[in-house]
Amino acid sequence: MPTEIYGADCYSPKEIAERVENVGVTKAALPLLSTAALGVLAGGFIGLGALFFTLVASDATMGFAVQRVLGGVAFSLGLILVVVAGAELFTGNNLLVMGWVSRRISAARLLRNFVIVYFANLAGAMGLALLVAWSGHGEMNAGAVGRTAVSIAAAKCALPFAEAFFKAVLCNVLVCLAMWIAMAGRNVADKILAIVFPITAFVACGFEHCVANMYFIPLGLLLQNIEGGVSWQGFLHNLVPVTLGNLAGGAGMVGLVYWVIYRRDRGAGQEHES
Repeated sequence: MPTEIYGADCYSPKEIAERVENVGVTKAALPLLSTAALGVLAGGFIGLGALFFTLVASDATMGFAVQRVLGGVAFSLGLILVVVAGAELFTGNNLLVMGWVSRRISAARLLRNFVIVYFANLAGAMGLALLVAWSGHGEMNAGAVGRTAVSIAAAKCALPFAEAFFKAVLCNVLVCLAMWIAMAGRNVADKILAIVFPITAFVACGFEHCVANMYFIPLGLLLQNIEGGVSWQGFLHNLVPVTLGNLAGGAGMVGLVYWVIYRRDRGAGQEHES
């Protein structure tokens, strides 16, 4: 029995797979306005995590590893808000692929969710970047916060396509695993603890998250001077491979793998529910 192995205080991996698939079916059926509004919230929430990370990264007195790890813990705020407060995040919603391969979500519904949530995330993240720029937040620490924000954005714009793609694959493996193990928890504390370690790992290792970059790069554009090295062309140059890599890592290396392990037999022959 699962409770004999995993204990009664958390769901077993098989139970998580069922819960993730069921939640995905519900998400795919959400009305347009609800999906879009929750997507805007998620973009803002991830942006708040990125905002917190930038503050930590601006402190040059810390050692490299300490700064990266503490920055990763700070960034975890974003996914904690998404999971606990409730929002629709493109990278996490890559797990909806489980419902699609089980024939419980149609291809049209899956694509609809991905497109709406992606662009809603973009609106939320860019909206927060505008508010942060207007707030004068970059002037903190004698302007080091603003310089750090521009430096982060410039580095992302300069990433070669292949490097950005594979960093994004690794990123969303960890993000979707964070979402996955958060589904094992039965209370808020469980979910927060489950999220912190995978998210800290992806941030500390310098992996690429498309929704975070929807905040980082526009903020760099708003704060930079002429020599800042950040451009709209660089934004697209980053966003395309990072989006593709996130999709491959989350949908392919987490969602599909767990579907094969736990849901393949159950998925056979089912009709579309949405």
